[in-house]
Amino acid sequence: MNIATAPSGLAGVSEAEWKIRCDLAALYRLVAHFRMTDFIYTHLSARIPGPEHHFLINHYGVMFHEMRASDLVKIDLDGNVVDQFAQSRRVNAAGFCIHSAVHMARPDLMCVVHTHTAAGMAVAAQKGGLLPISQHALKFYGHLAYHGYEGIALDLDERDRLVADLGAHKAMILANHGLLVGGATIPEAFHNIYYLERACQAQVAAMSGGAELILPPEEVRRHTAAQFNPEGGNLDHYEFAWASALRLIEGDRPDYRS
Repeated sequence: MNIATAPSGLAGVSEAEWKIRCDLAALYRLVAHFRMTDFIYTHLSARIPGPEHHFLINHYGVMFHEMRASDLVKIDLDGNVVDQFAQSRRVNAAGFCIHSAVHMARPDLMCVVHTHTAAGMAVAAQKGGLLPISQHALKFYGHLAYHGYEGIALDLDERDRLVADLGAHKAMILANHGLLVGGATIPEAFHNIYYLERACQAQVAAMSGGAELILPPEEVRRHTAAQFNPEGGNLDHYEFAWASALRLIEGDRPDYRS
């Protein structure tokens, strides 16, 4: 199937939206490939261009490794399903609360990823948060927010507090909960969640050994963070890495572009 062409049953889906659907479905598959899933829970979303501020999120109950572009549900900022062909599909209420909060407040973040991995939840339960003990962690040094736990994210009032805590950052640790990242593009969001997850895995592994940890000097921490976050961004590299990652899911069935 041509990636720019939606199936005939998806009435009203433009070429631009179909491309986003295919990329977001691929992101779901890659999150599954790297074992960052939590059964049918957690969520990835992407904004559709246009003044309506609609965004795509998963059809609740579809496993990440089997996600297809046509499985994604387009909703508005009030959680209403917009697609006529998807009116019977459910979306996760907590997923709507978290993702709508970010999409409402941060138009620069086109894609939002939320995970509940073992390593992410472990670091989210530690008072010190993410420690600057690995190169992966230093990508987020000075660029990481924290949000306190308030229970399952069903209270829409929490949205204001969540985005206030996120501030201008693109990554956040949800205390006692998990990880949240965003990106100006789907490839950037993938890169951010991959690095944040690996940083958490490295921290849990390092702390389990019981030995004293090595912390780089402050000037090295800031220098490395600046290398990861150059002025003007790093979107070309994210696209390059994304193209490589897509080869990991080529040949999967059903095709994510269906």
